[in-house]
Amino acid sequence: MKIFAHRGLNRKAPENTMTAFRLAHEAGVEWMETDVDILGDGTAVILHDSTLDRTTDHSGSMYDLKFSDLSEISAGAKFGDGTRYRHERIPLLTDLLAFLRETHMKCNLEVKSNEAGGAMSRLLIDTVLREIRDVQPEDLFISSFNHVFLYQIHQQRPDLQLACLFTKECLWYDAISRCEQVGATAIHPEDSGLTAEITRRLKDAGLQINVWTVNDPSRARELASWGVDGIFTDIADEMRAALDH
Repeated sequence: MKIFAHRGLNRKAPENTMTAFRLAHEAGVEWMETDVDILGDGTAVILHDSTLDRTTDHSGSMYDLKFSDLSEISAGAKFGDGTRYRHERIPLLTDLLAFLRETHMKCNLEVKSNEAGGAMSRLLIDTVLREIRDVQPEDLFISSFNHVFLYQIHQQRPDLQLACLFTKECLWYDAISRCEQVGATAIHPEDSGLTAEITRRLKDAGLQINVWTVNDPSRARELASWGVDGIFTDIADEMRAALDH
């Protein structure tokens, strides 16, 4: 079963930072998960929220920023005592891709559902596709809650592995149809509420299933027994060790 380091080893370093990703690699984790969106000037960055408030020492919308603003923003000031990682910066997508080339890690890249309008959404898709053009498709999942984005990506890059994200509230009986319509070969459902029956239905449709976010090894073993292909976890290093024994 694949183990994805959810935003890196986010309990040992600030989420979605290069240190969190590097710690996952050093722990022997093969797959990682992270998020991509663009700033107001079109720079593709690794950031989960559309605002800076939760994870940085700044506030406000990421869509108000430009590349030159990043040097002033700490992505680690709110982690732990605020000192050890205060020099961490919001990574660029190009930083992440260089890291993947260096380490040979594999990645699930979640394309965030851009909130800045249609033109910015198209720019996000075009930018991501341009920057990942040299990544081997087997080493990458592109996932999103925005299934329109996935459809548009599939039209341009049918070779990419796409995955539809679903919360428990939206995992209706048409989930398989949605995956088929957008060209997704994988589905990433929320762990809460997922049952063996639902899993069997998804597997019978030929979909890969990677479940988020699973931090209990006993639950991970149960999901594996149902045929789940992978899990996203905040404790990828510990989970890997637990499942190996």
